[in-house]
Amino acid sequence: MKTYVSFLVVIASSLFVRVAEPAERPNILLIFTDDHGYGDVSAYHSSDVRTPNIDRIGAEGMLFTSMRANCTVCSPSRAALLTGRYADRVGVPGVIRTKPEDSWGFFDPNVSTLADELKKVGYHTAIVGKWHLGLESPNTPNERGFDFFHGFLGDMMDSYTSHLRHGNNYMRRNAEVIQPRGHATDLFSEWTINYLRDRATKPDEPFFLYLAYNAPHFPIEPPHEWLKSVQKRSPHLAEKRAKNVAFVEHLDDRIGMVLAELKQTGLDRNTLVVFTADNGGSLPHGQNNDPWRDGKQSHYDGGLRVPFMVRWPGFIIPGSKCDYAGLNFDLFPTFLELAGVKPAADLDAVSLVPLFSGKTVNTPRDLYFVRREGGPAYGGKTYEAIIRGDWKLLQNDPYSPLELYDLKNDPQERQNVAATNKKVFNELSAALRTYIQRGGETCWQKPSQRNAGSGE
Repeated sequence: MKTYVSFLVVIASSLFVRVAEPAERPNILLIFTDDHGYGDVSAYHSSDVRTPNIDRIGAEGMLFTSMRANCTVCSPSRAALLTGRYADRVGVPGVIRTKPEDSWGFFDPNVSTLADELKKVGYHTAIVGKWHLGLESPNTPNERGFDFFHGFLGDMMDSYTSHLRHGNNYMRRNAEVIQPRGHATDLFSEWTINYLRDRATKPDEPFFLYLAYNAPHFPIEPPHEWLKSVQKRSPHLAEKRAKNVAFVEHLDDRIGMVLAELKQTGLDRNTLVVFTADNGGSLPHGQNNDPWRDGKQSHYDGGLRVPFMVRWPGFIIPGSKCDYAGLNFDLFPTFLELAGVKPAADLDAVSLVPLFSGKTVNTPRDLYFVRREGGPAYGGKTYEAIIRGDWKLLQNDPYSPLELYDLKNDPQERQNVAATNKKVFNELSAALRTYIQRGGETCWQKPSQRNAGSGE
């Protein structure tokens, strides 16, 4: 798979990426938003939403234009991100929910996480915000490699101000149940700022902070003053869209506060900052994935293409741009390489480090996607997609025929060419079956306590 990096500013070649020595290992701040459409970040094209703080990460570093999430929904994307493996290989082909009868994954406790690996080499590891990979042992954040957790265990909040899900409180500070007051986006930002202030007093210990906002996932609940501001500025917007614009702009403002604290503490000089999202935006909730087709839950690119940008002062040339077609979990080997760790040989992910200096990543690989879901539309079954070069084979539910698209000539996926390209169709179908078989090696439900230790 070939990629090109263009540099939009002329700058001395001495500022290209250096190979990080152990003493230069960067701090890592990964900002991960929820259901954040490609079209709801103004760095990519003209939009009714304004995201100057998010945009600045790309402007001060590298803007990636062709990255995809690992899944069309939350839990599988997060499991892949934290393991560098396709989600069904770590037991999370579907969403882990608070109600067991509607939960479609169990995060394999035997798989090492990004936090585990960075912790081994002296990083302090923390997560602030949404976890969504398990509610109980052995799959709480502190048991999966994170030294510190301040956030929300569950899948979503029924309100950003009550923080409850089905009447249950999943807010935690490590293992402690907490009842904070305020909008969740404000809380997660404040907690992050507090963490950064603490880390600034420990300059000899690098940190990995996974800041996982649950915004702009529905319910779309911007603070009242933010909605009024957008409605005043853009009175033509439908209320649904205005609420989403305000919601994203409030999120962007709080990200700006986090970035300001990085600078205030001096941590920004050696902190790699990444911004991306778990999947595309939800069209029924007024979110924008332009120019791509469809949205969340869909294997069309509106459900998979996500904003992605990286900033690392002194190492990545400001204003650079990259069209590499990778996946979010490529951050796993990227972070390990920069920390001086050799990744495991069985990863599916590929390091992005060469791209930071204008080199290419030519490792040929397929991009594989899977989602398992319940309800009458899915029946507890999976549906898959695969990209090989310029070709994409996909389903959007388990009962529909596979579709084939030529992404080079049809990037909006309008013309299904399955009937006229049988050779490509058959090759990708065979490859897809191999990935499905490999995923089937991993259990995706928690082992029954009834049979535990019985020898059955």
